[in-house]
Amino acid sequence: MGEDCIFCKIATGRIPSTSVYSDEEFYAFHDIHPLAPTHVLLVPRKHIAKLTDAKPEDGALLGRLLLKANEIAAQEGLAENGFRLAINCGPWGGQVVLHLHVHILGGRPLADSLG
Repeated sequence: MGEDCIFCKIATGRIPSTSVYSDEEFYAFHDIHPLAPTHVLLVPRKHIAKLTDAKPEDGALLGRLLLKANEIAAQEGLAENGFRLAINCGPWGGQVVLHLHVHILGGRPLADSLG
């Protein structure tokens, strides 16, 4: 875990959050600045700064991360109408916190230039 990483601190309970899901591998919580009616952040407990830092041995973890995001979207009632998963990578990709995380967004139409 990153000693100064805010998401590591949230995942271990050192910083409070509104938990959505927790197990030994992942932690999910509501974003404090939501961009949609439902905006959940899903983080692996293993500290990986950004997607491009993932190693081949992280492949299974990345697969489970997407499957867990799908489960959480369903749990949050987003499956029927659809939702967006977003992983920002690096500053030009819009990543603000350097800890790999998935944004789970839904609860309204999310049409924009992403198609």
